[in-house]
Amino acid sequence: MKTRGFEVVTKYKDKGINLPRRQTIASAGYDIEAAKDIVIPSIWRLNFVRIFRLIRNGHELYEKDYELAESILKPILVPTGLKVYMPEDEVLILANRSSNTFKKNLSLPNGIGVIDADYYNNPNNEGELFVQVLNYGVRPLHIKKGDRIAQGIFMKYLKTDDDNPITRPRVSGFGSTNERKES
Repeated sequence: MKTRGFEVVTKYKDKGINLPRRQTIASAGYDIEAAKDIVIPSIWRLNFVRIFRLIRNGHELYEKDYELAESILKPILVPTGLKVYMPEDEVLILANRSSNTFKKNLSLPNGIGVIDADYYNNPNNEGELFVQVLNYGVRPLHIKKGDRIAQGIFMKYLKTDDDNPITRPRVSGFGSTNERKES
């Protein structure tokens, strides 16, 4: 019986996706690779800089200015071609690799990614893992297929004494817990 691990999602079968591996005997994290070549633009080259200049110079901003900035300054989702399975009382934490910040100017804007056990094989996207990134360097960053972009750490989590049992199944994919409606 399988307990925890990684699998390749259907659309990346036969595309040479490597399952994550730890690199040393004491490594906590499983290195996760990019599933394809992708260019991560520098945030300083995006059109939101216009808004920054307006703010810095004390100009009034209008709703269309805010909407423009919000539509542009978003993380880039790097596909991994992977899904992950684990027991119900575990979570996979996606964390940045320490070399990404110093060598690549690459950050995870959400700090960490939290992958719940019920994300696996969800009907929306089969549970494919994506890594959210921002390039705060001044040059575009070219990530190649197979570049290690994050690390995954399996962890148990605890529930409070007064936690109510939840029977509502996951019905969507990426970011879906933000979309859930209480019944």
